[in-house]
Amino acid sequence: MLSINPQDIPIQQLHGYLLGAVAPRPICFASTVDGEGNVNLSPFSFFNVFSANPPIMIFSPARRVWDNSTKHTLENILKTKEVVINIVSHAMVHQVSLSSTEYAKGINEFTKAGFTELASEKVKPPRVAEAPVQFECKVNDVIALGEEGGAGNLIIAEVVQMHIDETILDNDGKIDPIKIDTVSRLGGNWYSRAKAGLFEVEKPIRTLGIGVDVLPESIRSSKILTGNDLGMLGNVEKLPTVEEILELKITSEKGNSEEIHKKAQRILADGNPEEALLLLLAKDSSEK
Repeated sequence: MLSINPQDIPIQQLHGYLLGAVAPRPICFASTVDGEGNVNLSPFSFFNVFSANPPIMIFSPARRVWDNSTKHTLENILKTKEVVINIVSHAMVHQVSLSSTEYAKGINEFTKAGFTELASEKVKPPRVAEAPVQFECKVNDVIALGEEGGAGNLIIAEVVQMHIDETILDNDGKIDPIKIDTVSRLGGNWYSRAKAGLFEVEKPIRTLGIGVDVLPESIRSSKILTGNDLGMLGNVEKLPTVEEILELKITSEKGNSEEIHKKAQRILADGNPEEALLLLLAKDSSEK
């Protein structure tokens, strides 16, 4: 058996072992606001529920390993002492992954990831309308676990209001684990789904996706493409060139919007978002 002193290996390697071993982990999708009211949205897998009376949840935005900087979520909470913890279902996982992109401070990840803001009742941060359960929380304490890269910051959040989508309840009024279809994090790019097991979503660590908000309305409002489809398209790093769009517009097979969107969806399922986006933009261009 491999025996390791944590002090003897690089933090990134230690981080990988911890995430790979302590898994699967539930995901806290945290919405916060800064002192000026700017909204931030970000997922964290150092998260769980720790008490029912009072109802307490704890999650930890760690300092970034590579430069020891702190995350906007932590900075916002230290100022406002409020957070909404949104629960992540499989139907929104690609959008959640997109929201983890390191966008600049002041960029609203609701907009970039294509989520809908829903006003909270007792706190200022908005809820994620697409989340099956949303917990409005007051922050009781923030405990810093260190000052170096990789150090966690325990956010001790007390639930003051909760919201549950009634469609995830069973006949007894309890949350059905199949209907809620939550996802959890493992090591690397791996996730686990309540209904189906393991799958991968590439984490945008060094990339900057264009965002769902950059997509044309005809794509964003598609009756075929799902939130996960839009999340994959929004995670593309750059739009196709005008020349590429025009070339495909001229040479691509014909079809109505529904047929093209279904074809793009199949291409996305095969893991080719750039090709799918080019096809959709060529179709959008041909209809103008």
